[in-house]
Amino acid sequence: MFVNKFLSEIKEILEEIDKEAISNLIQVVKEVKDTGGRIFFAGSGGGAGHSSHAVCDFRKLLSIDCFSLTDNVSELTARINDDSFENSYTEILKISNPNKNDCLFIFSVGGGSREQNISPQICNLIDFGVEIGMKITGIVGRDGGYLATKSKNVIIIPTVNSNHITPHTEGMQAYLWHLIVTDPQLNPEITTWESVVEK
Repeated sequence: MFVNKFLSEIKEILEEIDKEAISNLIQVVKEVKDTGGRIFFAGSGGGAGHSSHAVCDFRKLLSIDCFSLTDNVSELTARINDDSFENSYTEILKISNPNKNDCLFIFSVGGGSREQNISPQICNLIDFGVEIGMKITGIVGRDGGYLATKSKNVIIIPTVNSNHITPHTEGMQAYLWHLIVTDPQLNPEITTWESVVEK
């Protein structure tokens, strides 16, 4: 039965995932919060959707100033049209004058690839972040791709079935950022349903 197979794969991922990598990423977020830095989230497709949702949670629950680089459709498409798709994310980020206290947080299935010309906009964005000294992090699948070559603070979702890399990676990305914004070290706000006392 497919349902059982898929859910058993999730269980296997949870057993294999690098817990130290999760703790390291939480420490990056804590450093950003403690120094008054900002987090700039970026991704494409599902990763862009995750970026919007994560901005909500990190701002509301952790009181960290955050932005999703793909939320302004007008600016994004104007820059794709006028500047190029490959440089669109970088040009959007530049306007915010990011610095070494800030963090670039990537949601990607493969982490980008220069060699295969996959997600060049993500690769260029990572290079710009590295160049100006931003903290670089993210949650990715497969072997972490380009992102993993540029940062040690990356969570890589283990591949347990090569036919299900995308759904497992994107599903676990959502689960893991919710783990992060719940960690007591970051002094999160109590969410609504947890604050409701059952009668």
